[in-house]
Parts: sequence; C-alpha cells; structure tokens
Amino acid sequence: MATPAHDELLAPRAAVIVFLAFALAYFLSALVRAITATLSPTLSVELSLNASDLGLLAGGYFFGFALTQLPLGKWLDRHGPRKVILGFLLVAVLGCVAFAMATSFVGLLAARVLTGMGVSACLMAPLTGYRRWLKPATQLRANSWMLMTGSLGMVAATLPVQWLMPMTGWRGLFWALAVLIGLSMVA
Repeated sequence: MATPAHDELLAPRAAVIVFLAFALAYFLSALVRAITATLSPTLSVELSLNASDLGLLAGGYFFGFALTQLPLGKWLDRHGPRKVILGFLLVAVLGCVAFAMATSFVGLLAARVLTGMGVSACLMAPLTGYRRWLKPATQLRANSWMLMTGSLGMVAATLPVQWLMPMTGWRGLFWALAVLIGLSMVA
C-alpha cells in the first residue's frame, strides 16, 4: 500500500473531523437504503401500494446507486472526494425532499432513484479520501469503522424508525433525513 504524500496527510484532529463527517453521511445512506422495509406497511396503506410497488421502490434506490458507479471513480480521481460527495449529497437531499412530498408511486420511485444516486458516493468518497489523507494503519482502521457505521445505519432503519413514526409520520422522517444529510454536508 502506497503511503500518501506528506503534504496530503491530515493532522490527527482534522482526520477525526473528516472521519465523523464521512461517517455521518454513510450512516444516513445505509439508513435511507433500508428504511423502505420499515415503512412498507404505512406506504401500502396510505398510497395503496402493493408488494411489487414496494419492491420497485427498494430497487429504485439501487438503480440510482448503480447508475453512478462507473463515472464515480473517474470523478473522485479528477475532482477529489470532498467536492464529489458534496455534489452527490445535494442530490440525496433533493431525493429525500421529493420522497417527503410525493403523492404517487411514480413520485416515490423517482425520489428513490434520486436518493440512490445521491448517496452512491458515501462509501467510495471516504475510502478515496482515507487513501489520500491517512497513513496506512490509520486508513485501515478508518475503513473498518466506516463499514461498522453503515451497519449501524441499517439497524437505525428498523426499531428507531418505528419509534419515530407515530411522532413524525413517514413524510416527517424524510424531511428530517434531508436536514441531516444537509448537516453532513456542512460538517
């Protein structure tokens, strides 16, 4: 593994801040990926969705995610992880807002595709940044913690979402996700 150039290495404090910002974004991307399973009963009732509609909503996320993977690597190399993830997260915010405002299956599906596109850099941008900005031993640790953070996001999409649903509704959850993704951009 090549060691990053000395002038690219982040100071320890800066490395922690960068990690936390990336980790928040990846946590939220994993939560958004898994949330439709938890929301399925509610979406079925409120928007008269059937099982195939719900499957397409889940697949729409992955379709949007997959659309960006080939150009993503080139963009990360050309523009760097900071710029790329900021642009992508803006798309994720728009996707969450569109989902919160959707009144039909088509609107929900388009929003899921947008959201999938928007969060598709949430793992590769950090991995690229860590390769550039961290020493190899620190990079390995950061990569491992990122994967754990994603797992926590998946868990957060289950019982915590069910607890919040009576207070916020599913639309409120997506407004909150849009705000949280926006905050991860600021961090």
